[in-house]
Amino acid sequence: MSDSENKNQAVSNTPPVTGKATVSSRLAQFEKRQKELWRITFLILLVLATVFAATSWDTLRSLTHRYEALPFGLVLLVALFGIHVWKRSQEISELRGLVQGIEHRDAEPASEKQFDQLFDRITRSQQGYRDLIDSFDDVLIALTLDGEIRAVNRSFADLVGASYQEIVGKPLSEFVQEAAGGGTELVKRAMPKFLERRTWSGVVNVRLKNQQSLFYFDCVANAMLRDDNVHGITVLARDVSALRRNEARFTELFETLQEGIYIINVSGDILDANPALVRMLGYDSKEELLACRVPDIFHDRQERKSLKNEVERQPILQGREITLTRKDGTSLICLNTAAAVRDSAGTVIRYQGALMDITASRVMERRLHQQQEFARRLIDSFPDLIFVLDNAASFTFVSPRVVEVLGFEPEEIREMELGARTHPEDRGALRAMYDEILAGRETFASVEARVRNKKGDWRRLRFHFSPLFDEMDKIDGVIISGRDVTDLKRLEEQLIQAEKLAAMGQMLAGVAHELNNPLTAILGVTELLRERPGADETMQRQLELTHRQARRAARIVQNLLEFSRPASPQKKPLDVNVLIERTLQLQEHSLRRNQIEVHFQPQPGLPAVLGDGNQLIQVLLNLVTNAEQAIREVRDAGHIHIRMALRAGRISVTVEDDGVGIRPEAMPRIFDPFYTTKRPGGGTGLGLSICMSIIREHGGNLDAKALPTGGSIFTLDLPIVADPGIAPEVGASPEVSAKSLPSPENNHKDIQGRAVLVIDDEESIRMLLEEGLSAFGLRVDCAADAKAASALLATRPYDVLLCDLNLVRAGGGKTSGRDVVDQLLAAVGSEKPSTIFMTGDFVEAQASAAGSSESRILQKPFRISDVLTLVQEVCATRRFENVNVDVKN
Repeated sequence: MSDSENKNQAVSNTPPVTGKATVSSRLAQFEKRQKELWRITFLILLVLATVFAATSWDTLRSLTHRYEALPFGLVLLVALFGIHVWKRSQEISELRGLVQGIEHRDAEPASEKQFDQLFDRITRSQQGYRDLIDSFDDVLIALTLDGEIRAVNRSFADLVGASYQEIVGKPLSEFVQEAAGGGTELVKRAMPKFLERRTWSGVVNVRLKNQQSLFYFDCVANAMLRDDNVHGITVLARDVSALRRNEARFTELFETLQEGIYIINVSGDILDANPALVRMLGYDSKEELLACRVPDIFHDRQERKSLKNEVERQPILQGREITLTRKDGTSLICLNTAAAVRDSAGTVIRYQGALMDITASRVMERRLHQQQEFARRLIDSFPDLIFVLDNAASFTFVSPRVVEVLGFEPEEIREMELGARTHPEDRGALRAMYDEILAGRETFASVEARVRNKKGDWRRLRFHFSPLFDEMDKIDGVIISGRDVTDLKRLEEQLIQAEKLAAMGQMLAGVAHELNNPLTAILGVTELLRERPGADETMQRQLELTHRQARRAARIVQNLLEFSRPASPQKKPLDVNVLIERTLQLQEHSLRRNQIEVHFQPQPGLPAVLGDGNQLIQVLLNLVTNAEQAIREVRDAGHIHIRMALRAGRISVTVEDDGVGIRPEAMPRIFDPFYTTKRPGGGTGLGLSICMSIIREHGGNLDAKALPTGGSIFTLDLPIVADPGIAPEVGASPEVSAKSLPSPENNHKDIQGRAVLVIDDEESIRMLLEEGLSAFGLRVDCAADAKAASALLATRPYDVLLCDLNLVRAGGGKTSGRDVVDQLLAAVGSEKPSTIFMTGDFVEAQASAAGSSESRILQKPFRISDVLTLVQEVCATRRFENVNVDVKN
């Protein structure tokens, strides 16, 4: 049937006045009930907004962003809803006025237009009410007192998955069941208290019949009244299941966190703490901890005050290290993350935060720091260089010792490649050793390499390689220790050179000894021949030339002996003129061969200097040799000027050459040990260093200067002897005088007829002494060995024994002349002959070996007149015992 037909039927069936009164009364009742329903709905929403604001105020204030205005917005929303309800009530009032107007028109029936307006208003009012309750996100239910559902909104229908027709009129227990079971008991238990108060709010835990999961609803129930009697219940329920699950998870997290969580008020009372914080502070229970106050557990009250100020200045304080006190009094070091909670006025009402225990970490850090400091100090004090390289051959660690050895900072070395400063000839071996260690084929290896330091000098380092393992016991890099062996290598070279020089000295001493015997014969024979009558002028010149050259050879041999076997250092007054002359004699042949002319003018009358002659000759010889080599580098011939001067109580000697000179960069290091500008193999670099050491030991100084025109000047100065009355001792000159032999009639008559026994393995010496001494009236017998001498002593007595200190045995080998003399003297009677020893070795060394200050020693080569003088001396004493007179050179 159409709406028009319905309306016509309604008009035609309209009852008289009595019926109209019934419609008006029903409409008044409907308006009253609707107003009551709107009041209840508005009350529910207002209560809900108030409860939400009260329960959520602290949560909203604890958030980082400010949401305090949210509850006020909710209240404003409810107020807007009240305005909407008021407008709907006005529509109902208009509808009631329309119906009353119809009721009072008895003469005229209601028109179709009036009925259309009436139905339209009713329809729009019901639809608006329906749309309003369906717009709620929360569940809205109207129940009878028996639990029967009278009305629901769309949220409930969607929740249980049923339509309105399937829900309305059914018991609530068909859709909702208490979590513990027994859905019918839900309303029965709460009904008496509800009827008394006519309102109820709370959280219920229910299970929907079509779902297994539990739901939590925050409910507000209000009574529906009719004539002040409760005839129904309206329930507004909000699903808080997610919130409850979050709260449960938060509680579980709060209880299981390893970090300590705390909430405290501004007075310092502990409001809440999780079990982790209770354990960290060493308390037996949470209640025991809550009974404490914050100042009681802070190690430093000033630290708490500072922390409080920092928390109040910042939204959140993260990672602040603090120290607390445990129950047993020990310290607890924590990292504190805290925030202040404020009210709507911005006043701090409480503090909350988390504590992380880092006590063990700090203890470990201190131990690690101690170990690292120990390792650093150990590496710093270690004499070797320490390098650590990774798998890519990049330096990851360089010890500070590298600054002293190579002059580079550790940061500079880390930017270099392996072998960047290594000599090209050694670089391959160094890299190959690194590869062997990294591949695991070697566990320890060594290699020597030349490395150029920052100044450009080469240093020799001995490197030791070993692998570096990671935590998986795999090779992760290589550790290299390097020791500077440059000085050690040079000392080894010096030792080898010294051994060579020692061997050369022994050889030179042997050669000099062997040369002295023939030189003695040559000098003696030429001396005798010159004195024989009948020699013409030509023969005299030839004999003189031979004698002079023999003397020269004797001088050279004497210098070689002194250089190869120097006497023990002994300082005494020396004439510097003589020292320079003897130095030039040693170097004479080399200078002449290289066409170098020496300009030296002795200056007699200079005071003596106190020193060791051999050491000073060594210094002068080194300076002359260096000058000679410097000249040979730039020219085929040159000049050396040696000058002497007396200045301020010191004698200075300058050696000037016109050679290559000294480079400016070499001048500061020219006296350093092992420093040399010569090519490899040309020198050890020790000469000038030793010279400086000798001169300083003598209280002098040695200086060098380069000349602008080329060449160099070395100047040494020595202090003079303090007592001017002390004459210089220069030793016996090896040069044999050219004066004639004394005639037999002069000076030696008192020894004529004396018996002399000559014992020498050299035939030329025996013949020379026999002929030379016999010419002066002495009876001379000769023996080549001890056996022949013993036979002669057995037949006749002798006044003097002339014996060589080094005799060759008949069967080979050598024997001491002193032993032979001791055996011979032991075999004779009480009248023992005097003894004169002859030697071709260095006199001072042999005198020391003789062991007696009374022994007489005759240095070869000697003159016949020297022998006659010694024989005359021993015969004059008339003492037949061994006496040694040390004739020094």
